[in-house]
Amino acid sequence: MTLAPFGARLRQALDTRGQLCVGIDPHASLLSAWGLGDDLAGLETFSRTVVEALADRVAVLKPQAAFFERFGSKGIAVLEKSVEEARAAGALVLMDAKRGDIGSTMAAYAEAFLSPASPLFSDAVTVSPYLGFGSLRPALDLAREQGCGVFALALTSNPEGAEVQRAVGADGEPVAASVLRQLAAENADAAPLGSFGAVVGATLADAGVDLAVNGPLLAPGIGAQGATMADLPRVFGASMINVVPSVSRDVLKHGPSVPALREAAERFVGEFAEAVK
Repeated sequence: MTLAPFGARLRQALDTRGQLCVGIDPHASLLSAWGLGDDLAGLETFSRTVVEALADRVAVLKPQAAFFERFGSKGIAVLEKSVEEARAAGALVLMDAKRGDIGSTMAAYAEAFLSPASPLFSDAVTVSPYLGFGSLRPALDLAREQGCGVFALALTSNPEGAEVQRAVGADGEPVAASVLRQLAAENADAAPLGSFGAVVGATLADAGVDLAVNGPLLAPGIGAQGATMADLPRVFGASMINVVPSVSRDVLKHGPSVPALREAAERFVGEFAEAVK
């Protein structure tokens, strides 16, 4: 059965569970902080605990694929199980894979994360548009067909991103503005929310581009990278209603205690609600 469009499902999740995305980022330092080994057993315990604590209450969980891939096929198996269990508990799963290529290779990446036949089938995936926005077409088309979403990197939270994303094309349009404009075209006439979103860092002093893409705006950089929920209105302005703030370390550092993880997530949901008043 084809899912309802991702944008509609996301809007409902944000409205009922609060506007928050929590990463599942089992990197070595967090595993150590939890008293776990940097090994497959530690990976399994970490991922299972985050899903148990949060999948039934936060709107979005965002596994970072790289932290599972580094363990090879057995790590991918843990990722598959985490995705399955998180979705079964009601969270939308955004696979943070940042894939980008052309032609049949891009189509294969899309099938890995957006095809119901794949064991990694997720509600949405992050992609890189820097081989040209048109190179994303296989992912955009498959996402639309299957009721999934795509988040394209536009203005990322890392300072190095500006050298590409703020660069101006031959037509005088900044690269990030071009990405956002084309996302808006993909979301034309979608209601209540388009399924094609942008990644826009919460750490930006000023977006400086039109963020009204009629789709979700994933906002990383809150917590460990220095941004707070109170910074979001300055960056996103009238688009705040569609912002999905993403927090990883500042929630995950409270593990392995399930109650502490839940309390941290609830606190960030409350801080966002205060920021939009």
